[in-house]
Amino acid sequence: MAHPAFRAAAVRVRVPATSANLGPGFDALGLALGLYDDVVVRVADSGLHLDIAGEGADSVPRDESNLLVRTLRTAFDALGGQPRGLEIVCANRVPHGRGLGSSSAAICAGLVAARAVTTGGEAKLDDVALLELAAEIEGHPDNVAACLLGGFTLAWGESGAVRAIRMAPAASVVPLVFVPARPLATETARGLLPRAVPHADAAANAGRAALLVEALTRRPELLLPATEDRLHQDYRAPAMPESMDLVGRLRAEGVPAVISGAGPTVLALADEAQADKSALLAGEGWTANRLTLDLAGASVLPLAGTAA
Repeated sequence: MAHPAFRAAAVRVRVPATSANLGPGFDALGLALGLYDDVVVRVADSGLHLDIAGEGADSVPRDESNLLVRTLRTAFDALGGQPRGLEIVCANRVPHGRGLGSSSAAICAGLVAARAVTTGGEAKLDDVALLELAAEIEGHPDNVAACLLGGFTLAWGESGAVRAIRMAPAASVVPLVFVPARPLATETARGLLPRAVPHADAAANAGRAALLVEALTRRPELLLPATEDRLHQDYRAPAMPESMDLVGRLRAEGVPAVISGAGPTVLALADEAQADKSALLAGEGWTANRLTLDLAGASVLPLAGTAA
């Protein structure tokens, strides 16, 4: 492969927050949410300059170890070669370590930006390859599928490859996220999962996950039973007791609530009538945000008029 040519102009990429699992859809189902990171990437003459504002500005590295930078490097290798230098500006709004897909946002932003700044990038790294590379970096496909495609996604492995389909969530669903002050590492949450689960629990989750596809797309009145889970939430409860308590309180009031991804954020898939009541149920210690459903996924946008 010949060394690639790069565009002189900067590119701006917007990527949404995501919530994975959604209760029973462990490592398979994901939902894109209207909370965004913006990344601007420009090929420079030399070096690496990384400017970060917002979430993670005081904690994430500003060198080659940064996840976004590492992803850009991986993507440029797949596209045929590295640029001489990079200038990167990040405006981060997705909370880190809270189960809202911040790592997937960084990965998807890096892949899409590298492809966009490379001449002929889409021909060299198509959407299928982009998803597979994102899942390889992340380690599982649920968040990255929702981040890339937007909407409600189902991801799976097939003959060693990663596949995903996008579905349109019901417009009446109101996503509410309850974000606690303290983060939780995904590795910690995954470490609490058992190597095997009872057959009855696996069967129950299979039925609920199938029901969730119908409930979230066409019959949201079924979301409460459709979001029941036996595979991961209870096992992770010792690491996030306050989150599980909030899930229980919301569900007792008829609000479909789950742990978002690996936690500790709680996601409620409410309707208009439940939205205000749900926010009041959380009490102190939570940042409650009413979000929209993102339907676009990772997008290359004009540089002018960057939204807040």
